[in-house]
Amino acid sequence: MMWLKRGALTVLILGTFYGLGRALEDNIIEYVLRIFLLCGINAILAVGLNLINGTTGQFSIGHAGFMAVGAYTTSYTVMALGGLLFPGQTELVLPQIALVFVPALLLGALAAAAAGLLVGVPSLRLRGDYLAIVTLGFGEIIRLIYNNSARFGGATGYSGGRPLGLPIYTNFFWVASIGLLVVVLIGNLTYSSYGRALEAIRDDEIAAEAAGIPTTRYKVLAFVVSAAAAGVAGGLFAHLQSSIQPNDFKFDKSIDMVVMIIVGGLGSVSGAVLGAFFVGITLELTRDLSQYRLICYALMLILLMLFRPEGMLGTHELRLSFFRRSKVGPA
Repeated sequence: MMWLKRGALTVLILGTFYGLGRALEDNIIEYVLRIFLLCGINAILAVGLNLINGTTGQFSIGHAGFMAVGAYTTSYTVMALGGLLFPGQTELVLPQIALVFVPALLLGALAAAAAGLLVGVPSLRLRGDYLAIVTLGFGEIIRLIYNNSARFGGATGYSGGRPLGLPIYTNFFWVASIGLLVVVLIGNLTYSSYGRALEAIRDDEIAAEAAGIPTTRYKVLAFVVSAAAAGVAGGLFAHLQSSIQPNDFKFDKSIDMVVMIIVGGLGSVSGAVLGAFFVGITLELTRDLSQYRLICYALMLILLMLFRPEGMLGTHELRLSFFRRSKVGPA
């Protein structure tokens, strides 16, 4: 009976997202909708990175590499699977898109998770600055591999071999549905016994290991889950535009992810979502300032860190009780 209720609720949510997406596409400016979709993709990236940087207390600054793995794997799979299932068709309807896009996103997440495992096993025995340097180097290695790969277009980018570029599948329905799924899964993971073990590693790794927690294995698992989320976000990002280039996944993309979770609040899932939207919208609002754009953006971040150093939410979560006024008890 419980599964039946959950299935009905899932269908209702998906139907709502689909209807809302159609309404937004018909009534909102395309530029505004695109900014919203980019913020949603950033939220998936931030929630995933928050698991390793905020909950586990490690410092990764190479997550753009995992995003690149997911983007290229998803794009290549979509072109191969689409040509195999629907040869000669250029315009697909939603059920056909789901048959192509969902397996491609899953494969992109698995490829990114495998890359996370590859870099996590040898490097997560390190801590602090050493771990940051290793992850930074990994992200740049991945970018340079795609930059010199003829199969994926090299420095000019990958467009699937089509004159019109990659098919534009990413819309409000996919970003909202997948974003909600990632937030729920990582949120449940964060506040489970597994998440409490990760918090123990963050607070005192030596004490956690003395208490019997296999710290390296837990950190690697968190790294793999975080990389998988970045891979899904990369797949959505790739099919929001006509082509992807290695320069889309440079070092500054990883820094943007770190800024999102710091602004929202390290350790807070909903804070990571708020930070992603804050950073994405702020960068767009300051675009008209031309050469002063990054200066104004940096000043905003400095002021935020001065007056709210723990971020927007700190370690708290955004719940209904957050908006209620606390009652003063008896003295």
